[in-house]
Amino acid sequence: MRRFLDRFLAYRAGMTAGLYVLFLIAVAIAAALWPGIDPHEISDRAMVAPSMAHLLGTDELGRDVLLGLIYGVRVSLTVGFSAALAATVIGVLIGAAAGFYGGWLDLVVMRISEVFQVVPGFIMAAVIIALSGPGLSRVVMVIALLAWPQIARLMRGEVMRVKQLEFVDAVRCLGVREWVILGTEVIPNSLAPVLAGATLIVAQAILLEASLSFLGLSSADIISWGRMLNSGQRFLFNAPWLSIFPGFAIFITVLAFNLLGDAVGSALNPKTQR
Repeated sequence: MRRFLDRFLAYRAGMTAGLYVLFLIAVAIAAALWPGIDPHEISDRAMVAPSMAHLLGTDELGRDVLLGLIYGVRVSLTVGFSAALAATVIGVLIGAAAGFYGGWLDLVVMRISEVFQVVPGFIMAAVIIALSGPGLSRVVMVIALLAWPQIARLMRGEVMRVKQLEFVDAVRCLGVREWVILGTEVIPNSLAPVLAGATLIVAQAILLEASLSFLGLSSADIISWGRMLNSGQRFLFNAPWLSIFPGFAIFITVLAFNLLGDAVGSALNPKTQR
């Protein structure tokens, strides 16, 4: 852990991205605990430019843009972390089994993952959401369904490497069952690249959720950055702040998670020297 922290802190971009992610988490928690604030509240101050009264201006219904961005953080982080967690759990279990046991199981898993890689993920997600109906839980499930093959392939390759190491043979010589070896020895020692991959999936999930919301494939009663961007495009020349701020929030958040994932991957790689 100490070596990991030393390597991670050596990447200034990754450390800055990590601080930004912690800031977003703090904002999301504060928005959930702060009483008496309604981001849906409509006022007569519609289309007001950024000022001291409204730091980021108001939209066409008089709603505060800053409040919308703050409450949109909860949606983005909820979708990102939930989808990444579900995809990671599924991918780790399937990829570990395929890499450890091999044979027909490995063949089937690899062919299925190739199918998911060939079909454009965004089109598949849009079709599934359009057929099943909007909903935050459905968006999470669809993103996890599309993302687990990435984790499975990473886990498979790492398990195939770890299972050939001497300490695994030593444990096997003690008479320990194969599934116990897989769960207690192989999987824990194969998670390093998966952690970096899961961080990148968070960024992909946030971007995909924003894209689906932009197309209107999300719940109408949920404030999200993609829906704010969709509403603001009609007033791009009259009130550009309605599109600029949500778009910038999506851009900087996705960039932060990508930088964080790269930093985590480099810090966990023993071959990396900084």
